[in-house]
Amino acid sequence: MCGINGIVYKNSVEESVARRQLKSMNDLIIHRGPDDEGNYIKSSDNHTVAMGMRRLSIIDLHTGNQPMFSEDEQITLVFNGEIYNFKKLREELVSKGVKFATKSDTEVVLKLYETYGEQSFAMLDGMFGLSIHDKKRDKIFIARDFFGEKPLYYTHTSNSFFWASELKSIIQNLSVKPQICKEGLNLYFRLTYIPAPFTIYETIYKLESNSYLDYDLKTFSLDIRNIHEIKNTEKIDISFQEARNKTANMVYKSVESRSISDVPLGTFLSGGVDSSIVSYCLADMTYSKIDTFSIGFEKKSYDETDKSRIVAKLINSNHHEFIISETDLKSSVDEILLNFDEPFADSSSLPTYLVSNKTKAHVKVALTGDGGDEIFGGYNKYYIGKLNRKYTSLVPEFVHNSISNVSNSVLRRKDDNRGYKYKINKLLKSIDYSDEYYWDIISLGFDKEDINALLSEEFQHLNTFSYFKEKTSIANPKSLSDFRMIDKHISLEGDMLVKVDRTSMLNSLECRAPFLNREIFEFTMSLPEDYLMKKWNKKYILKEAFKNKFPDRFLEKSKHGFGVPVGDWLRQGLKDELLRYSDADFIEKQGIFNYSGIDALINNHLTGKADNTFKVWSFFCFQKWYLKTYNPF
Repeated sequence: MCGINGIVYKNSVEESVARRQLKSMNDLIIHRGPDDEGNYIKSSDNHTVAMGMRRLSIIDLHTGNQPMFSEDEQITLVFNGEIYNFKKLREELVSKGVKFATKSDTEVVLKLYETYGEQSFAMLDGMFGLSIHDKKRDKIFIARDFFGEKPLYYTHTSNSFFWASELKSIIQNLSVKPQICKEGLNLYFRLTYIPAPFTIYETIYKLESNSYLDYDLKTFSLDIRNIHEIKNTEKIDISFQEARNKTANMVYKSVESRSISDVPLGTFLSGGVDSSIVSYCLADMTYSKIDTFSIGFEKKSYDETDKSRIVAKLINSNHHEFIISETDLKSSVDEILLNFDEPFADSSSLPTYLVSNKTKAHVKVALTGDGGDEIFGGYNKYYIGKLNRKYTSLVPEFVHNSISNVSNSVLRRKDDNRGYKYKINKLLKSIDYSDEYYWDIISLGFDKEDINALLSEEFQHLNTFSYFKEKTSIANPKSLSDFRMIDKHISLEGDMLVKVDRTSMLNSLECRAPFLNREIFEFTMSLPEDYLMKKWNKKYILKEAFKNKFPDRFLEKSKHGFGVPVGDWLRQGLKDELLRYSDADFIEKQGIFNYSGIDALINNHLTGKADNTFKVWSFFCFQKWYLKTYNPF
């Protein structure tokens, strides 16, 4: 596990210049790889290529150093991630006469590229961000894994091309900070995060998941292609019993493949369905006790450590439980939020950082349950999407409008718990008699009607999701498969994986997600939808596959997730900071927001007239990033 950086200068530059700039990029991501550093610089008549990396040693600790070169030194690789099928790929290459000098997955990636070119990227089962300089072809290849677990950013300037694992390495090396991207801004305030290919900056992009970038060093032009073609999967004819057994087998194998490590390894155990199953599988296939890690809260309404204790006792793990206070969380706010390098308002990043921080003292790798909801259909929003179709076919629109008006007053909340009032309100607000309802459901920040009141006219972008409707070919999502495919491209890549990658790597901890396995994803996409969601029972087939491993009905228990009382903080300890961010003079000089909309939003929250937690928190996180980045006054 590492972080990578790269530069193409569109002219020949002094090696000392390239080395200095590359080092500055590497130094900014030392947390991603504190164990080692490497760099590569090569000049030709019309360009200079510089590639660097920071290494967190997990596999082949002593001989897996980078950059890695082909024997003829015509191909150079820097690599971030883990390839879980590298041993199998290595055996296949050896059978073809390929010789290896190390036992690392990095060398397998290099030799595979030597043998198959860019078609090799499709053979990799793992999480990765990589770059290759192929001198024979005069090209740079940059590739990102199927789900987008590992990040990659890139940008053109007039005289160079940059790429990096984190935005900070690019931003700090530009002579002028780019302008704010209108599409990225609107996506952020709708979603509370920004999915690829957009960033908050106008000229900087994220390489999308399941993609590789082909950069031609002769013409300084680029082309982006998919690694795997994702097509609408036809439903297969398979009995539930057969599908259930296959599900259990595939999950076991995926946990096994993702547990390969030359350093200590454990699991995050929240007590929910996904982390409990991953922890059970790992313990079942391991001779010695495994280490499990959970985080609890002093505030009992947010604490769910009792569930993780049940699983830890069941699997007889070395269980580590960390109880944290609001003081612990609030003291880390700046460090966590600003490390994302762009606005990011998923408040569960705060406890995710803290559990990573505590876990790092014991192990270097942690398996997680991330992706289980997207792969097996576990989110409430999937059920809401399904319910919308039935509701709108039975309830006339004028009746629904009357119900919504009543609910706004009856179900008004004065706290920021996502309890039943929140869920009913979210459901009613998400009901849409057009084809936009699922796009509204995934909008965790501002509703589309609120954007005009929030943003000045210059920064409004009406067709917020147009790119993703075209990308997924799902303009009017109707099925569970549609919902899950949209989430693969948007919320999984833009929110969940960003949160886990940045918070864990900030602590130099590698996280692996066994459910994020392309074969499992494609298999579940091919199943009848009622295998995944049977009436009210979400993730039905996954729970059925493992229910006999746990106490009766344990997997049916609800779980709240990493809730954080940020709404209360904004009324209390963060209030003064929030008021500075929303000062009339500041808002006017900034020129991004409508002051009247911001003033009403914040005052209603502070006075308890409405619970605007997620909207105000999104505004707060944006302003914190803006002041750090542009330092306008």
